[in-house]
Amino acid sequence: MRRFCFFLVLIVFISFGCKQRAVTQPESQPPAQKEAGKGPETVTEKKGGAGESITSKEMDGKTEGKEGMFADVHFDFDKYDIKDADKPTLKNIASWMTKNGSAKLMVEGHCDERGTNEYNLALGDRRAKAVKDYLVSLAVPSAKIETISYGEEKPLCKEQTEECWAKNRRGHFVVLGKAGK
Repeated sequence: MRRFCFFLVLIVFISFGCKQRAVTQPESQPPAQKEAGKGPETVTEKKGGAGESITSKEMDGKTEGKEGMFADVHFDFDKYDIKDADKPTLKNIASWMTKNGSAKLMVEGHCDERGTNEYNLALGDRRAKAVKDYLVSLAVPSAKIETISYGEEKPLCKEQTEECWAKNRRGHFVVLGKAGK
């Protein structure tokens, strides 16, 4: 009888206590790029290596949960410093956030697969917070930015090469609130 109760409790614990998040693989091309020119969202390429930018007039209030609007920022191995090459991208995001006062932003911190899960979650957190701090230094209200770390859980690339690992060491942006003035 004791053994039966133990197994019953174990099954209940496993069923309800270990809730897993579904991990979805991102498409090779962000949705905003696929539908460029269709409707109000248009992504434009900036010539100076700053990546994608988007203007507030193109948003039309349909941004809840929108991913792929802004280019990711990337980090060096085992670092969470903002690179000079990514500062123009963050300035574009800060400008868009200022123009769209009701918009909220989630900054996701990601890592490559090297290191322990715990270490990568902590490093992803530091990366997300570094991006948030930089945006706050550009006059974006702190309350408009949330952060989360996914560590190595959501890789863009699964090959074991330095080029692939560099793609996974990133800060990713998701617009949470609706845009508008």
